[in-house]
Amino acid sequence: MPDPAARDPHTAVFDKKGTLWFTLQQSNMVGRLIPATGDIKLVTMPRPNSRPYGIKVSSDGSLWVACNRSNCLVKIDPETMEIRQYPLPDPKTNVRRLDIAIDGMIWYVNSSLGRLGRLDPKTGEVKEWPSPSGPKSHPYAIAVVDGIVWYNESGQRPDALVRFDPATEGFQSWAIPSGGIYGGILRHMRPTRDGNLLIHQTSTNRIILVTPRRPTARQ
Repeated sequence: MPDPAARDPHTAVFDKKGTLWFTLQQSNMVGRLIPATGDIKLVTMPRPNSRPYGIKVSSDGSLWVACNRSNCLVKIDPETMEIRQYPLPDPKTNVRRLDIAIDGMIWYVNSSLGRLGRLDPKTGEVKEWPSPSGPKSHPYAIAVVDGIVWYNESGQRPDALVRFDPATEGFQSWAIPSGGIYGGILRHMRPTRDGNLLIHQTSTNRIILVTPRRPTARQ
């Protein structure tokens, strides 16, 4: 890192140009690495101790970052690295990860309060729903697949995989098999190209494929 204060590179993501963007949780920074030149640029979050955590690239190339120790989401301009902060209503909010739907909505897990949240970046409107297992469910990983929001409740043992349909605002959840181990926190989940879901169980050294059942014409 070009700055000795920069430590704890945490989550990374490539944009469409092949540029690597990453959060530095403990140093309260976000970084940009251009692999062709090795050039690294760092910016500091506007709010102290925000602890930037999850990071995603939107369709317009801007970066969205989750604040793991503050009630905010952050948008970063990919050219200027200018930061715009979006405050979330409850000051007790901590956000581990987020994902971006095809309609541009930002979905996030309110890990500290056990909620699923949605930010409309055009209006700044925020809406949250209580997670099925309650305030201590600690939602963690999240992915939007075909308009459906998937996330896990890492405060449960075994972890619960939760499905949320924005159209009906209905939840469903299932216990994730952990092979008899009392654990299995999911730190990441990602959609596959064919619309399935891959989840990573940290404590059990497993990657699990989830194949959602597609509705039939009768259903």
